[in-house]
Amino acid sequence: MSDLGFAAQLAEDLSPDDLRLVLKVFHADVQRLTGALADAARLDDAAAFRRAAHGLAGAAGAVGAARLEEACRRAMAGGETLGTGLAEVTAMADGALGDLAAFLARLGPAT
Repeated sequence: MSDLGFAAQLAEDLSPDDLRLVLKVFHADVQRLTGALADAARLDDAAAFRRAAHGLAGAAGAVGAARLEEACRRAMAGGETLGTGLAEVTAMADGALGDLAAFLARLGPAT
């Protein structure tokens, strides 16, 4: 699902080592917050779902994962079941993690 803007601005502003650190934090945030979304959807807790989606939207926006950010913002707005929002966000999160892996591969090994 390549997100062409993924981490582009960060790559211009940060050293490769700092960039790797930021992206490692993003990876952890995606895993933690998608887990929180799944828990909230399972419990039908709309407020917790919106909080987790908001946090994930912020993390995605910070690294240029625009599709994930947009999916999170749609999920925060509601209008659909939590399960539907979760499915879309999870799909975009998986895509963002794929973009992250591809970006890191192009970046090369850590120094």
